Amino acid sequence: MIQIENLTKKFGDITVLDRVTMTLDAGKIYGFVGRNGSGKTMLMKHILGFVSPTSGYVKVDGKEIGRELDMPQNIGAIIETPGFLPEYSAFKNLKFLAMIRGVISDQEIKDTIRLVGLDPDSKKHVGKFSLGMRQRLGIAQALMENPDILLLDEPLSGLDNEGVDEMRRLLLKQKQQGKLIVIASHSREDIGILCDEIFRFDKGKVIGHEVSKK
Repeated sequence: MIQIENLTKKFGDITVLDRVTMTLDAGKIYGFVGRNGSGKTMLMKHILGFVSPTSGYVKVDGKEIGRELDMPQNIGAIIETPGFLPEYSAFKNLKFLAMIRGVISDQEIKDTIRLVGLDPDSKKHVGKFSLGMRQRLGIAQALMENPDILLLDEPLSGLDNEGVDEMRRLLLKQKQQGKLIVIASHSREDIGILCDEIFRFDKGKVIGHEVSKK
């Protein structure tokens, strides 16, 4: 569970998050929608512990980020454009990242790469990947340590129609496995198909909350 209470973030006189309050539960997909700069990505950065709030708090599984917990370990994320080392293969890129915590095996990395439709044994450098292939690899990075929570900023951008359908099915399967998933997207279709609840942002505020009837 993620609990966000009166979360406010200011940079000088500029308020980028304004008293945001919400509770997000496991086994659901939540959509964050709003124009660029409306606060969606900034809220995700607070949940990850990348940014400290001016006031209010974020709790993940009952622990306050920045006080009881520096950064939650059970979250996989794509925030903005996934960054990879262009001179290495998909497997080597994820292997380098996996070595930070050392909790998964090479086989688990390869299985995750296959899960998103890429070849884990390919020697092709990521620098030669198409935008869609890089996006698939970003999703694999978020998934590879089997986190309980996924924070995905525009996860389906750059994918062709087939890729979008594949990744939608993958995310719905992750939801069925009990994960809490948050998606920020400009695509009304993605939000409509995937999300159980939708939060609408404008100028750092939540201006609407809808529960899907599907």
